[in-house]
Amino acid sequence: MKIETLSSIIQNRFGISKDMVIAAEDSAEKHGESLKDSLIKKKIVSEKLILKAFELQYNIPFREQLDFKGINSDFTNVIPIHFLKKYYIVPLVKNDEDVNPSVQESVIAVNDPASLQAVDDLVSLLKIENYKLVLSTRGEILSTINNFYDKKSDSAQQIVDGMEDDDSIISKIKQTSDLLDDTSDAPIIKLVNHMISQSVKAKASDIHIEPGRNSLKIRYRIDGILYDFLEPPKWIQSSLITRLKVMADMDIAEKRLPQDSRIEVCIGNKDIDIRISTIPTTLGERVVLRLLDKSSSLLTLSQFGIAPEKLKLIRKLSSMSHGIILMTGPTGSGKTTTLYAMLSEINTPDINIITVEDPVEYKLDGINQIQVNSKIGLTFAKSLRSIVRQDPDVILIGEIRDHETSSIAVQSALTGHLVLSTLHTNDSASAITRLVDIGIEPFLITSAVRAVIAQRLIRVLCNECKEEYMPDAMDLKSIGLGEDGCAQKKIFKAKGCSKCFNTGYKGRTPIFEILVLDHYHKSLILKSSDSTKIRDLAIKQNMTTLLQDGVEKIFKGITTIEEILRVTQV
Repeated sequence: MKIETLSSIIQNRFGISKDMVIAAEDSAEKHGESLKDSLIKKKIVSEKLILKAFELQYNIPFREQLDFKGINSDFTNVIPIHFLKKYYIVPLVKNDEDVNPSVQESVIAVNDPASLQAVDDLVSLLKIENYKLVLSTRGEILSTINNFYDKKSDSAQQIVDGMEDDDSIISKIKQTSDLLDDTSDAPIIKLVNHMISQSVKAKASDIHIEPGRNSLKIRYRIDGILYDFLEPPKWIQSSLITRLKVMADMDIAEKRLPQDSRIEVCIGNKDIDIRISTIPTTLGERVVLRLLDKSSSLLTLSQFGIAPEKLKLIRKLSSMSHGIILMTGPTGSGKTTTLYAMLSEINTPDINIITVEDPVEYKLDGINQIQVNSKIGLTFAKSLRSIVRQDPDVILIGEIRDHETSSIAVQSALTGHLVLSTLHTNDSASAITRLVDIGIEPFLITSAVRAVIAQRLIRVLCNECKEEYMPDAMDLKSIGLGEDGCAQKKIFKAKGCSKCFNTGYKGRTPIFEILVLDHYHKSLILKSSDSTKIRDLAIKQNMTTLLQDGVEKIFKGITTIEEILRVTQV
């Protein structure tokens, strides 16, 4: 029986035009690659569709998700991780001692049915007698491989315990492209790799390395809160920090001045961008690593869990033709992520969007992004003066910091541009006071500013362990409610389990306070920039405050009273 070709299947079964397939075949021949890779690279079809085509072509089932529960991980002692990653192949042998190996059927997941030689080598090395093939995506196979080898790797404490009391600096071994592929026996390198890979697994945003008088503390920031991870002995401090400096191409001899740099690492199928900052203290250098997963997709506004009426208002504001929209909140409150989501919604071919950022955190297709570099004089103000001559429709300014930046932003808004930016203030009304303090005239503020959005990130209760309870009168009063204020409402508290690292929370979601400047507010601002008066007027006009938005999240079972009080600082 003749096997139908891949090109024929995707044309006849999936409706891809012949011209597109021919173009992909020509490109594959020119670049010496497979038709599969060429089709995916040119975005003619998705990887999943290709695998479904292979399923029809070779009669090998496609599995979008691989089930590795109850699977024997002994193969990690025999098969090098780079072999499996090179051929995108993983064995799934059931951990069942009661079944005869000659009868038991194993599963081998592959991404390409043509990897027969690799399958034969794997079967031979593992002495598998009975197996069947399944197809899966590269991402799913890599994730499964990493899961097994991550469990095999030593714990951080084991690595530390296995070190000798030696202050020598291990820096000759160069960093590999994937941390999980690094087979170095150097304990300090193993510790750094494990520290970073575990922080990514825990979805930490920062790693803090803090020197003490007789100890060293390593902490992770997860969902905005710092948690202790490890306390290695003090003598490790010098080697650990030097290893990080080597990875970041920093000056390892300079310990008296602060330094900043970047590290780019790959952990499985995740590309991680790490910003590293060191400062000298009396007890040694303190290091903070800020982690950004570049492979994660950017959230859209609809994924933020925003109430429908607020979502409609934010979308209306982001689609305005001119004016300034300000996002306010402390560092780490998700301001930039929200602005990016707003840009993604309005990013169409007929709009010219330019951003000026420090740093550029996400690369956005179709948007021109400028990285501020003060070392060469490329400041916010200088960049803004240049991009106004680039005929932009929308301008995003990473942060309004001074009078010059704010003046250019106001002038841009008054000349027909939509300007999005951030300010560091506690609430929406305080942003007006801040602009006046910077030196912007009230009449310019009323003409240019269309809205101010205050934002905070609150931790979301873990669905596996949250507990319903009845708060006491004091707790209810703290969020502005009486005992009858939560009648027939379910309120939950955090407990903690293995799924949420015993924190009781898993993930974060934003709460908003949106101040839209109407003619009443503009009239008041011309008379006074008192944030209390501006806030009182907004509340009279039914503005939902951060606390009120948080209370709604409490009643929906999303978060706790303690979390809202912590974030809103009432």
